Amino acid sequence: MKTDAVAYKVYALRYAMRDARRGEHFIGGDPHDAPMPMDYFVWAIVNADRTIILDTGFTEAVAAKRKRTWFRCPVESLSLLGIDPDNVEDVVISHLHYDHVGTFHKFPKARFHLQEAEMHYACGHYMRHHKLRHSFEVEDVAGIIRMTYADRVVFHDGDAELAPGITLHSAPGHSAGLQCVRVDTERGQVVLASDVTHFYENMETGRPFTTLFHLGGMLDGFDRLRALAPSPRHIIPGHDPEVMRRYPAVPGLEGIAVELHREPIA
Repeated sequence: MKTDAVAYKVYALRYAMRDARRGEHFIGGDPHDAPMPMDYFVWAIVNADRTIILDTGFTEAVAAKRKRTWFRCPVESLSLLGIDPDNVEDVVISHLHYDHVGTFHKFPKARFHLQEAEMHYACGHYMRHHKLRHSFEVEDVAGIIRMTYADRVVFHDGDAELAPGITLHSAPGHSAGLQCVRVDTERGQVVLASDVTHFYENMETGRPFTTLFHLGGMLDGFDRLRALAPSPRHIIPGHDPEVMRRYPAVPGLEGIAVELHREPIA
C-alpha cells in the first residue's frame, strides 16, 4: 500500500478495435476457430504532482489504411479524464509500432521516453524485411527522429526510474526495444505490459503473439512481467478486451475508460 503522495491513479482508455480470430493471436495457430477481437488502448498515469502518458495510439487515417475500427482520437480523448495534452510533459513510448506512437505530434511540449534499442531497430537493417517493418509507419519513425533533433526524446538503455513510483523496464521480444511500465498505486504495483503480452492468454498459456522480433525474448518477457508484479492481477495486457470487463469503468465513461488502480471486479 502506498501513501496518497506517491500513489498514482492509472487509466486505460480504449480508442479502437479490430475483429480477429483466435488463430491470429498465437504462434502456431489455435485449435478453436472462434472470434477473438483486439482492443487498442492508451494509458494515463496521474497523481497530484504529475501526469504521464503511456503510448499515443494511431490516427484515423492509419485506422482506415489498416482496416481498424476507430472510435476516437486517443490523445484528444484524454480530456475525458480531465487531462490536457498541451500540459503533458512526459510520454512513454513502449515501442515504435504504428498503434503505440501514431499521434505523438498532438503533445506539443512533451518529452518522449524510448529505449534506444528501439530506435536502432526501426532505423536499421532489419527494416529491409517486410514482415518486420509491416508494424511500423515510416512517418511515425521519421517524426520521432525529428523530435530527437528538437531535443524532445529521452533515450533509455534498459531499466530506469522515470519519477518516484514509476519505473521503465526493458522487455524486448515483440519488438527489439520494447519496454513496459510499473506504477505504484493504492492497490500495489501495477505493471502496464503494453505488448510484452497482448492478451492475458498469451502469458498464461506461454503461447506468444504472432508478431515478434525474437521468440525467446517474448517468452522471457512473460517471466519479466511476473517478476515485476506482486501478482497476476497486477499485470495489464496491451490489447485484451478483458481489461474493459475486469476493471471498474470511470464514472460516465463506460466502454471507454477503466480504472486500473482499483481492484479487478470479482
